[in-house]
Parts: sequence; C-alpha cells; structure tokens
Amino acid sequence: MSQSRSMQKGTQHERIPVHIFEGPDEVARKVARRVSDLIRMRAAAGLQTALGLPTGSTTIGVYKELIRLHRKEQLDFSTVVAFNLDEYYPISPDSLQSYHRFIRENLFDHINLPPEQIHIPRGDLPRKALDAFCMDYEAQISAHGGLDLVLLGIGRSGHIGFNEPGSRRTTRTRVVILTELTRKDAASSFFGASSVPRQAVTIGVGTILDAHEIILMATGEHKAGIIRRSVEGPISEEVVASFLQEHPRVAIYVDRPAASALTREEKPWLVRDLEWNYAMAKRAVLWLSENLGKALLRLEAADFHNNNLHTLVYAYPDTDALCIRVFDDLRQRILYTDSLPKNERVILFSPHPDDDVISMGGMLDKLVRNGNDIIVAYMTNGSVAVFDEDVVRYLRFVEMCMQGLALPEGAIRQFQSHKARIQRFLQSKKAGEVDLEEVQHLKASIRYSEAIAGIKVMGLSDEHARFLDLPFYQTGRIKKKPITSADIDIVLNLLHERRPHHIFVAGDLSDPHGTHRMCYVAVQGALARYDRREAPKIWLYRGAWQEWEIHKADVFMPMSQAEMARKIEAIFKHESQKDRAMFPGAHDDREFWQRARDRNTTTATAINRLGLPEFYAAEAFVTSHTL
Repeated sequence: MSQSRSMQKGTQHERIPVHIFEGPDEVARKVARRVSDLIRMRAAAGLQTALGLPTGSTTIGVYKELIRLHRKEQLDFSTVVAFNLDEYYPISPDSLQSYHRFIRENLFDHINLPPEQIHIPRGDLPRKALDAFCMDYEAQISAHGGLDLVLLGIGRSGHIGFNEPGSRRTTRTRVVILTELTRKDAASSFFGASSVPRQAVTIGVGTILDAHEIILMATGEHKAGIIRRSVEGPISEEVVASFLQEHPRVAIYVDRPAASALTREEKPWLVRDLEWNYAMAKRAVLWLSENLGKALLRLEAADFHNNNLHTLVYAYPDTDALCIRVFDDLRQRILYTDSLPKNERVILFSPHPDDDVISMGGMLDKLVRNGNDIIVAYMTNGSVAVFDEDVVRYLRFVEMCMQGLALPEGAIRQFQSHKARIQRFLQSKKAGEVDLEEVQHLKASIRYSEAIAGIKVMGLSDEHARFLDLPFYQTGRIKKKPITSADIDIVLNLLHERRPHHIFVAGDLSDPHGTHRMCYVAVQGALARYDRREAPKIWLYRGAWQEWEIHKADVFMPMSQAEMARKIEAIFKHESQKDRAMFPGAHDDREFWQRARDRNTTTATAINRLGLPEFYAAEAFVTSHTL
C-alpha cells in the first residue's frame, strides 16, 4: 500500500507526490476510485465532470475498473464530458491502431456516456483543416472551464499526451511530429516502425497544466528511469513530464517496479534513517563498493562514514565482518556445473520461441550436460513477430524443393495456387491487418522450426520441444486476450504429465509487449492448482531487456567464452529475429544476441569488481518455491 505524502520519509528529492503500490492492479483500482469519487461528488453538486483521457496499456486496467464500477456500483457517466488527449495522424477512426477505436473498445462502448459528450482528436481530416480543428478542440475544453481531471501515461522519452521532448510549457492542442523513440515504441501495434504515422494531434502541455487535477500513471521497470527524471530532475523541455512539478494538484501513481529508480527506493539510506536488516545492509555495501570502485574486502570503515552510511556502521560496528559476510554470501551464490541439477525432470517455460536461448541458453546447455530430462515449453507461437517477406521467402523455397524432388504436377499446381493467394493478400495487406489463418500458421511454423534448431545446438531435439500455443495469444494481433482457465489448464496438464523437480519461468515482467507477464500469470495460476506436495523449485530468469541486479539474484552461473559462443550460435538459429527483429524494443538498437552477450559479460564484470572470482560471462536467477 502507498502512504500519504505527509507520512512518507525520504521523499525530499521528489518534487511531485508519488504514491507507490505493489502492482499494476492496485494502481488501476486506486486511480479508478479517484475518478469515481470525483464524478459522484460533482454530480451531487449538479456539475458535469470534464475528463482528459489517455490511451495505452497502462490505462486499460483503469478503464476495466471504471466499467466494473459502472456495472456493479452504478457509477453514472451521464454527467461526464470526455476529451481524449491525442490521436495519430493520418489514421482512420476504424483502424486497429486508432485511439478512437481503442477508447471505444476499452471504455466508451461499456458505459452510459452520451455520444455528444465524447470528444476525440481527428486523425482523418485533410491537413489544411487540422489547425481549425485544434483551435475548436481547445475552445470546447475552455467552454467547460478546463479539464477537471487529466489522466496521463508517460512515454520513455518523458512525453505526456504526444507532447514530445522540446514541447514548451505554453503549448495548446496542435499537430506534432513524433520522435523516432515514440514511433519505435508504437511499432508493435503497427507491425513495424515504418508503418507508424509520423504525426499526431495532441492537447498541449499548457492545456494539461490548466487542469484542476492531474494523475500520471506508470507501471513496470522500463518506466523507472523516466519517472525518476520527471520527479527528481530539473524542469526541462527535454523531459516534458517534469513540467508537472509546477502543478498544485498533481500526483503520480506507480507500481513498485516503476518506482525502483527513485532515491527512496534505490538508495534509501541517502534520504532517511533506516532500521537496518541484513538484506538492506547488503544492498548498501554493494552500492558502496560499486560507487567507490573498490572490492568488497578492500572497503574501510572510513568509506562508510564518508558516504552517509553512519547508521549502518552503528548497526554493524565491525564493517570488516559485514563486508566478509556479504562477500561469502555472494560467493556461495556462484554455482558451477557440478552444483546445478543433475538427472532430474526440468521444464523450461519460454514465452516466445527464442526466450529460452536468449535468456538462459547457458543454463540450458549445462542442464543438458548434467543429464537432466528436459522439456522446453514454448508458450506462444511468436507468429506476429515474423516479417511477411520471410513467409514469401519460405514459400519460394518450398516451391523450388517440390520441383527439385520431382513431385507430381498436381501437387505443385495446388501449392502454387495457395502461394499466389497468399502473395496477393500480403501485397494488399494494410498496416496492422490480421493475417489470414494460413499465414499465421506459416509464421508460427517458421518460429517453431527455429526454436528446434536453437535447442539442437544445446544437444536437444524436437522431442524435447513442446509448443503449448496458449489461447490468449491467438488473436493475430499485438493486443491479446486475457489469461483464462483454458491457458492455465494447458500449463497445469504439462505439470501433471511431467512432474518436474525444477521449472524455469520468465520473471522479466517489464517485457514491453506484455507477453512475458501474461505467461507468468498462466504459470502462477497452474501452480496454484498443482499438488503442493510435489511443488517444483522455481527458477526465475529475465529476458532480453535486463538482468537481475546483483543484490536480488540467488544464483550466478558462470559461463566460459566457448559456452557464450554456443549460446550465441543457438540465438543465431532464430533467423527471423536476426539482423532486424519486428519488435526489438524502442530503447535498444542492438540485436538480441548482442544484448544477451553484453548483459552476461556485464554481470560477470560486476561480480569481478566486487573482488569475487573472475569469469567471462554469467547468467543470474532468482529461486523460490512459490510464484
């Protein structure tokens, strides 16, 4: 639970009130309750409520909760006037990526908001008509006395609405040019950055700051850095969200991962007195070692005193003993091949068909060598991440093979008919359009064949691969269905069949596309129904986006240069994701194999700098018996 600002300690660096909650669901409930209370309060006074409403994945939970409040607690939206914050330009209102469509599907179609009280920026007007439209949009907001409450998300560049870096404080509703970072962030929805519109219509920073109340929401570790800059950094046009520091009634609602870079969360000893326990002391000692560039066993008592750690010295007067304890703690977490599972049953749950080798290819390699009975369970088929050109290339390959194998002319003609129809569809396909079912099947087959090739590098074969193809993913779109009992049952059936001693699960909940989080929920649901007497040991690995921090990891698994090379070879087998991937993530231009290499070598270097054994690379894991 969050604390009220007056009760919080250690917030002196924060220039905006920040409320921290344990997870995104609690953030959604709290924000929706605040919206509900405001609507009810103003309606009781005979007043309308003018809301500024955003789009994006963070807001979906809020809208679901508002719909629930409408249906279960009779929340009346008839007194609401809604103003959406932005829209792509140019775009049709019925486009899959249109914010018109998003807000209808996720909110307006499910509540009693009168259509005449809905206002959404137009993305389908002629360019010459946009300036007049923007002026009228601004006038309509002013006619309602400004916005009573604006809900905001935040982009990784710090934009609010589509007010990109460089936007001035005084800006109003207008047409903007989207930055490369924003367009890359949106690439997954448009099936490629090249299809993302280059412009958008957005209400201005000044329009937002004129609102009576503002709530900004953020969830996930990938938002942690920009939240810190917005809250603790100076006001700057380069981080537009920092302008919120000037508003008298603004609050930021975040889950704990999104708050993790705030000083009070990342380095609390710098901003408040602590009741030290060993876990926090370990974090502080590791920070001190890294900050000073000194190995753990070279730290001196003066280093603690000179770096605002007096209270830690008071709690642990023998700093040498504390450093030795931390050193030994980490040393025991380094597990070489002989200390890893042997001759046991293992399930590796891989959300996409390449997360296994990207994230824990080194561990998989050693588990195979240790004689374990392994199943790699690919939870989704990853088909949406395959380029159309790859389908055409493989169709051409099959056609050439059919001719080279002297197959019957009838079979060749039938195949060529299918190929021609698929090519016609792909040539006329619009950005983000759902593929034909057979195209989805072909793309899934490409990913599956690559997955098998990848694990063969580690000494496994196709009999060790299980393609679960969970139903939540089967939409043909980036937007997925919720996790249901159908997904959980598939995972549970595999657990019952295999009775594993160990399972490996993606714990990278900041995956920007959400699939890792949803797969985690499916495994979590299955384990909740699984026989607790046979509960497997759970190993959480992280994906392509980041590695476990040193103070959080329970296991460090060293890798030699040759082992790293084998891991990279396995990643290379995923040719559809090589050179350029459909959804590489907006913040990192490196290929997946480069990210894996750099992440693993960086972890090893960090361990070495602490004075621990030196090795070429390392993978990190968190272990437990519950999710």
